[in-house]
Amino acid sequence: MTVIDTAPLAGMSASAPTLVHLSGDIDIFTTARLRKRLITALDHSTDLLVLDLSRVTFCGAGGIGVLVGVQGRARPRGITLALTGVPPRMARLLRITGLDHRFPVMA
Repeated sequence: MTVIDTAPLAGMSASAPTLVHLSGDIDIFTTARLRKRLITALDHSTDLLVLDLSRVTFCGAGGIGVLVGVQGRARPRGITLALTGVPPRMARLLRITGLDHRFPVMA
């Protein structure tokens, strides 16, 4: 699993979203590192943190747990955690668990 953080560009409005690109597998071996990186991203985020999942090849239950946990940390800070580029298998997982209603999905 690779995380590439893309913070708002210098000179951009504070309301411009913070974008984090994820790639590879999100599994038992990568969730701890992902959690730490996303919490760090929250510390430097604008009011909208977008996770680009278009290059995620697998996401297990632990990965979903990380997303839910980070969202729980984001809300009290006034940060919305949104998803984009959700692969079909992950979209199905979100739908089955009912989490598709919890995360805004951007085109």
